[in-house]
Amino acid sequence: MYKMYTQSERSDKMSPKMGQKLTDNPRNVRLEVRLTQEENALLEECAKRLQVTKTKVITKGIELVDKDSRN
Repeated sequence: MYKMYTQSERSDKMSPKMGQKLTDNPRNVRLEVRLTQEENALLEECAKRLQVTKTKVITKGIELVDKDSRN
């Protein structure tokens, strides 16, 4: 027999994965961005070259723009 849970019920009953790092600043904001094929290829190339996720490349870009705009 299976019990069905709604998303909120299920997350309340589940514990964090073993070894999962808990954070005080979770990434809970979702953003959708439309890119050209060329922009997406460049993003994927940067991620592959740096051996990080596309999200990490984007957040690093945000940090660089912030730093540059403050000078």
